Amino acid sequence: MPADISPHPWRDALLTACAPVIWGSTYIVTSEFLPPDRPFTAALIRALPAGLLLLLITRQLPNRQHWWRLWVLSALNIGVFQALLFVAAYRLPGGLAAVLGAIQPLLVMLLAWAVDRRAPGVVAVCCAAAGVFGMAVLLLSPQTVFEPIGMAAALLGAVSMATGVWLTRRWQIGLPVLSMTGWQLVLGGLMLAPVAWLADAPLPTLTGAQWAAYAYLSGAGALVAYVLWFRGVARLPSVAVASLGLLSPLTAVVLGWALLSQSMTGASLLGLLVVLASVFGVQWASSRKP
Repeated sequence: MPADISPHPWRDALLTACAPVIWGSTYIVTSEFLPPDRPFTAALIRALPAGLLLLLITRQLPNRQHWWRLWVLSALNIGVFQALLFVAAYRLPGGLAAVLGAIQPLLVMLLAWAVDRRAPGVVAVCCAAAGVFGMAVLLLSPQTVFEPIGMAAALLGAVSMATGVWLTRRWQIGLPVLSMTGWQLVLGGLMLAPVAWLADAPLPTLTGAQWAAYAYLSGAGALVAYVLWFRGVARLPSVAVASLGLLSPLTAVVLGWALLSQSMTGASLLGLLVVLASVFGVQWASSRKP
């Protein structure tokens, strides 16, 4: 079996897919339950407590020569990505931010081709491009505002996450998944802490529902989701993992329609089906022996 193909790719893909599905649910939790206008605080509370709990459980230090790589991965996957994500979310309509983020599988293919000299398959490229098209059909509208700073943040966020997924798979630091996840959440949370302190207002007195929402963000949205995500990164080709990220905005749309009575037109349904077909196609192309 090739080194980058899991012996059980579909099972691992299904488990990894749970992570972006959980992240998709955090949109509705954030908008309906959290105090407004405190994005970096929410990102900090999501990452740091979950990371500390994982480190308390695992109690394992990385090798000294791997520390710099761990800092880089923590920045790309957590710290920088989360900061750019929230900048884009505040300046762009959610649809445009999701469409720009949908280029991540294509970016991973580009990195693998440019650095590793591994040319992507035609099927995988076409399916990844179809995912961007499907996301545009699903989420964009004639009223979409193309704000340059927000677009730059969304694009840089996609580059950050794609590079983080690719490097995490490439470097193979050697830590178990729980320890690797814990260190990235803690280091990424430490990067977010000064941003939250300077940019966000102090938290008000929280209600029981808000405490529960923050607990969900940290327990499910960080601890469970990132463990499953980094487990998938270690077992699946990078492009397969990146394509699963499209399920996050997809989940947000479905939950908005089911729980908040948000409308979904025939074109939106077509876009949803195209994105699902794109994710399935990339998984199929990635699971085949070269």
